[in-house]
Amino acid sequence: MSELRGGTGAGVGEGAGSAGVLDAAAGAAPGEAFDVFVRGCPSRGTLEHVTGRWGALTLCALNGDTLRFNELRRRVEGVSEKMLAQTLHALERDGLVLRDARPTNPPHVEYRLSPLGAATARPLRELIGLLERRMPDVLAARSSYDAARGSG
Repeated sequence: MSELRGGTGAGVGEGAGSAGVLDAAAGAAPGEAFDVFVRGCPSRGTLEHVTGRWGALTLCALNGDTLRFNELRRRVEGVSEKMLAQTLHALERDGLVLRDARPTNPPHVEYRLSPLGAATARPLRELIGLLERRMPDVLAARSSYDAARGSG
């Protein structure tokens, strides 16, 4: 994994025009370096798809499962039909989710993680597990913060 300060390409201090950092307008060749800290790098869009609320929950809900749209919607409580559809399209376009549509009446569509999606979901599951385990600490920090500022 890359360093947070500079991504997989040039470091932050090396400038956006450095060799090996993607010129976003030109696309990228295989083996090209990407740097999420560079404004036009396409890795930013994928990072947004993966780390947004619905993207992360969708990837984790599909982890190890093949689900139909409404099954997935029930698993990811609170997501609207529109947001789930948009999220699935973005994740499918990024190669993280595979869509299997069978020509039946009514149509039978299932979603599952691609190998890349499964590899991406693993650290997300770890992060979610960490947050769930540490929620007492988070809640205590919020309480202290609110008490010190008279809010909450």
